[in-house]
Amino acid sequence: MTTRLYLVRHGATPLTAEDRFSGSENVHLSEEGRAQVTRLAQRLKEDEIHAVYCSPLDRTLETANVIAKPHQLSPITRDGLREISHGHWEGMSRKEVEEQFSEEYSAWEADPFTFAPEGGESGISVLARALPVIREVVVEHKDKNILIVSHKATLRLIISSLLGFDARGYRDRLDQAPACLNILDFKDTVRARLMLFNDISHYADHPHRAHKHLSRWWDAGITSEEGKS
Repeated sequence: MTTRLYLVRHGATPLTAEDRFSGSENVHLSEEGRAQVTRLAQRLKEDEIHAVYCSPLDRTLETANVIAKPHQLSPITRDGLREISHGHWEGMSRKEVEEQFSEEYSAWEADPFTFAPEGGESGISVLARALPVIREVVVEHKDKNILIVSHKATLRLIISSLLGFDARGYRDRLDQAPACLNILDFKDTVRARLMLFNDISHYADHPHRAHKHLSRWWDAGITSEEGKS
């Protein structure tokens, strides 16, 4: 038997398409985001899900409630699952940050895993609070199916760590679309197998194409026309 985790990113918000740092901003889902989450809930309604956990931020709690409803479950919030905080960059666009905090931004771009903007968190700090929650869930719900709703950076860091990737490149190498589904199976508390990654087939008929998502490395390879798709 295995313990299966459904790892879900919350649905789209009004800030999703604005290229803004909104880690600790407590925004709600947009109409698009609610539609995405509703489709995911329909996709999972026949699966046997035994518990639902989520970040305490509004967008994740909204997402978790929609998915949990068909299973007659109440989401359990865990602070360790909240999004990475960008400190004094919160709410700002990337262009604004580059102009006002150029040195700090360059340091963060070079190594977001160990560096954090003033008042914010590094990737290491996020893992220090998120991984114990994952362990707790796997231990408490052995051989069960558990759904966890979290955020873009937090999920990429969790997946990087569990699969043994170099987490220093999590922003460049991994993406998480709004309301995407990832599935990991656990044989024990540390060995996980990735079964599904960044899947949005419940609301899109083709794989998500990453646009300009706050990474100079990725943006350098995207033309202006691609960025509009």
